This record gives sequence, structure tokens and C-alpha cells, in this order.
Amino acid sequence: MSGIVIYKSKYGATKKYAEWISEATGFECVALDKADMKSLSGYDTIVFGGGVYASGIAGINVLRKNIEKIRDKKIICYCCAASPYDEKFFSELVKQNLKDGLEGLPCFYCRGTFDLQGMSFTDKTLCKMLRKAVAKKSPDEYEVWEAALMSVGENEKGDWTDRSYIDPILKCISGAAE
Repeated sequence: MSGIVIYKSKYGATKKYAEWISEATGFECVALDKADMKSLSGYDTIVFGGGVYASGIAGINVLRKNIEKIRDKKIICYCCAASPYDEKFFSELVKQNLKDGLEGLPCFYCRGTFDLQGMSFTDKTLCKMLRKAVAKKSPDEYEVWEAALMSVGENEKGDWTDRSYIDPILKCISGAAE
């Protein structure tokens, strides 16, 4: 079986998972901006990973744009975010992003990182504004993602990446859990 792992990573967690999947499978690992989308027809399996930003999976539009050329392939998606897994959030994320030809593709959640100081100016500003808004609520009322956002201080880093998150992806690749 030949395969490729394509990823779109802004701060490194999605890339880390892509590299772990590549190591475990022997699949080529390529950043989305360096991937030759025309060459995808040469692979049996395509694993696509993207970070979650403002309820969107980074790079998913490229997969959507090329889906008709690769529909006959085994395509598996994963997304990566700082928040702990939440069924309601993940369900909405999949519904919002896996549409227009991507419906029904297997999608998995991997927990990522949070480093306010390492963010771009725009992302840092948005997160600071969001933190101020969330701070006005009682911690008892926090959504899962709000609690995660508030759990890391401005000068701290949170790294929740864990190799075990790729286990269901590897099972899906092998056909053990479809």
C-alpha cells in the first residue's frame, strides 16, 4: 500500500502528528504548500491533517477542491486543536468542514498545543481578546474550549500532543476500524 500524509500546520502540532503517522506507516510526509496535488492519484491512501482555527480545518479547502480527482482513494482526515476532545464541538467541526464532497470521510481529533507568545500578532491579539471575554464568566460556566484557553497563562505553553492520538488513525489506515 502506498500512501502520503499531507498537513497544514501553523504552529507545529499538526506537523508533529503527520510525522508520527509517517514514521508508523512509511508514508511520505509533505506540507500542504509543498504538495503536488496532481501526484495524489499515485497513492492508495491519503491522510490529510489540518489545525483548527476559528472552527475551520486549515487547508481543507484544497482537499475539497481536489476531491473528484482522488475520490477512488482511501482518504482519512485528522484535525488538531488545543482544546480537549468534546463530542459536540467535534461533531459541529466535522459537519462544518467535511462538506461539498467530503461528507463521510473518516475524521479524527488530535489534541495540540497552545503558546500565546509564539503566535502571530493577529492570533495573539484575538486570543487575548477572547481570554478577556471568557474571564468575565464564572469558571463553572466555561465551555470545554474556554476552560482550556484559560488554563494556560500568557507566558506559559501548553503541549498536549500525544502519540496515542494517532492509534485510531493507524487502525483506519489498516482497515481495522472503518
